[in-house]
Amino acid sequence: MRARRRISVRAKLTRLAFRALMKRSGRALSIAQIRSRFARMQRLVPPPPRGTTTRRVDARGVAGDVVTTRASLPGRHLLYLHGGAYTVGAPRLYRHFTWRIADAARARVLVIDYRLAPEHPFPAALDDAVAAWRWLLDSGADPRQMLVAGDSAGGGLALAMMLKLRDDGLPLPAAAVAMSPWTDLALTAPSFRDNAEADPMLVAEDVPRFAAGYLAGADARDPYASPLYGDPRGLPPTLLQAGSDEILRDDAVRMADAMRAAGCDVELQVWPKMPHTWQLLAPVLPEARAALREIARFLERSTDA
Repeated sequence: MRARRRISVRAKLTRLAFRALMKRSGRALSIAQIRSRFARMQRLVPPPPRGTTTRRVDARGVAGDVVTTRASLPGRHLLYLHGGAYTVGAPRLYRHFTWRIADAARARVLVIDYRLAPEHPFPAALDDAVAAWRWLLDSGADPRQMLVAGDSAGGGLALAMMLKLRDDGLPLPAAAVAMSPWTDLALTAPSFRDNAEADPMLVAEDVPRFAAGYLAGADARDPYASPLYGDPRGLPPTLLQAGSDEILRDDAVRMADAMRAAGCDVELQVWPKMPHTWQLLAPVLPEARAALREIARFLERSTDA
């Protein structure tokens, strides 16, 4: 497990801002209110730099954007699965970030608008992710140059998708990256309790309703919903990143332990004092840009191998 020891002044200020603007003011909001807040945030997301192209596609019935930059290699593809507790989120909200992932992976990035709960509960998001993967394969993508990445719920979805691909006999990606992944919808991680106060962003009391909305009565320990409970044997090289005091820290730690025990090539990075999915704050946080450099290093090593 690799860890980082320094925290920047900007990161300290960001933690304070998250406590004031998201954690304290976000309590008891309805799903409609949360979606409205995210829609307002979406309008403030800076556009990608010149040289980035974004093309809307229909990936086997799943809407998505293909994002390319000058660094994107024509034959390398990355499926990106956004976070948002399976309840909120959209490609447009990530337009400041997906071009950075495209640069880091030197890939063409497909970020999909998978169906959201509670209107579309489990396994809708998983079905959409698999459909998008099949679309890439149908388009002639070489699995040896295909990657998957995701943050938060999207990180857990990326891991669940790989279990599904393996079980269905479909080609797996060459490597995967999960940032602050949500891997246990049963919410049994010690950090879920121990970090409830320390986490500067997520409200532990809110998470069960998002899990319930996505599961809609399904077993929280179904591996396709909570990949922590699956058998990870045969999964490709995987990088897991998490913050030391976020409530989902142990979702990454225990997933890494399970993968390591199964003989997988897995790298776990726990970054001190980083908020949930801090990588998305690359425009302002030096630690976010450093995390992206780690992602680039990992993917380059994995695809070269």
